[in-house]
Amino acid sequence: MAKGVNKVFLLGRLGGEPESRQAGSTTVSNFTVATSEKFKNQQGEWQEKTEWHRVVAWGRLAEICKEYLHKGSQVYIEGKLQTRSWEKEGVKQYTTEIVITDMNMLDSKPSGQGPNEGASPGYERPQSTTPAFSAPPSGPLLEDEKDDLPF
Repeated sequence: MAKGVNKVFLLGRLGGEPESRQAGSTTVSNFTVATSEKFKNQQGEWQEKTEWHRVVAWGRLAEICKEYLHKGSQVYIEGKLQTRSWEKEGVKQYTTEIVITDMNMLDSKPSGQGPNEGASPGYERPQSTTPAFSAPPSGPLLEDEKDDLPF
C-alpha cells in the first residue's frame, strides 16, 4: 500500500509581521500568507478571491522568518498541513496551519544596490533553504547516452 502525501506549496504575501517566541530552547514564528486568484464571473467581469493561510516555522527557519520577512513580503513556502486542538473554557478549539520546511524570499532588492549596500550594518542576505541544483557535467555524450535522448 502506498504512503500518504501531505505537501503544501504556497506563493503569496505576508499579511503581517511574523510573531516569534521561544518554545523551550527553539524559536517558533507564526504569520499569515495571503494567496489570490483572479477569475471571470458569469457576467464576464474579473473577480479576485483571496485565501488566508496560517503558517508556522520552527528553529533556524523561524529565526530567518522573524529577521527578514515583513508585512507584504512575497514568499514561496513548502510544508505540510497540520491540525491541532486545545481546550479553552471547556470548549475544544481547532486550527489548521501549514508547518513550513522550506522558504524562499521573492522580493527583489532595490535597483542599483549590491548585496549589502544600503542595508543595516551586519546585514547579509540569507542563503536559500533549498539545496542548490547541480547541473550534470558537460562534455561529449557517450555512444550509449545518445540512445536515451528523446530527440
